[in-house]
Formats: sequence, C-alpha cells, structure tokens
Amino acid sequence: MAASSRSQVLSLYRMLLRESKKFPSYNYRTYALRRVKDAFRENKNVNDPKTVEILLNRARDNLSIIQRQVSPPEETRTGDTLVESKRGFSQLVNN
Repeated sequence: MAASSRSQVLSLYRMLLRESKKFPSYNYRTYALRRVKDAFRENKNVNDPKTVEILLNRARDNLSIIQRQVSPPEETRTGDTLVESKRGFSQLVNN
C-alpha cells in the first residue's frame, strides 16, 4: 500500500471512529465502533489498488451516513426555549 493511500485509510478510520463516538445511544455507539474496527481489521491485508479504492469509497459513504444520523437536520433542531427567547412569554401570548 502506498504511503498516501495508507494515510488516507488511517485518516478515514479515525474520522469514522470519531463520528461513531457521537451517537447518543450506547447501543448504536458501541455497534458502530465495533463495525468500523471489524471492517478495517478484516481488510487490513488488501493490497490491490482497485480494491483499496473501492473499500475507501464504501467507507466514505458510510462516514456520510453516520454523520447524517448523528447530526439531525437543521429543521429538527430546537431553537431557543421560551426562557431563552428574546421575546418574553407575555409577548408570545399577546401576539
């Protein structure tokens, strides 16, 4: 495996682990971490450049899936609560 390919693999591995640790649920978090580690261990002896590229693309796709699952869409995030709101409760009721 070329040095640049090795650094790409290690960087992607670290990013997958980092993102997997962000799952709020213990079960999802441990499952994701285990799957990432097992998949990389299983393919650690792959030397064919085409196969490595296919596996890297699959890992990138999985990283984007994990990132979407860990970070909810913008419209589902909660904004300010009534207490934090710049407008007071009485202004909200009167409008």
